[in-house]
Amino acid sequence: MRRLTTLFPSEFLEEHAEELGVVEREGKLQVPVLVWALVFGFAAGESRTLAGFRRSYNSTADETISPGGFYQ
Repeated sequence: MRRLTTLFPSEFLEEHAEELGVVEREGKLQVPVLVWALVFGFAAGESRTLAGFRRSYNSTADETISPGGFYQ
C-alpha cells in the first residue's frame, strides 16, 4: 500500500484525472479516494459490486456520496 501511494501521490492522480477529463465539474468526488477504493477495496476481497465500491469509497472519503450521486 505504501509503495503504491508513494508511486501515485494524490496530486499526481488529481492532475492526471483533470488532463483526462475524468471529472466534469468540481464537487464532492475525491479522485485519489476513488482510485484507492477501487484498488484496495476490491483487492482486499470486498464485494465486487457498485454498491460495495461505493461503500468502500464512503468509508475512506471526507464526504460521503449518495447512491444517486455515485452512480451519476
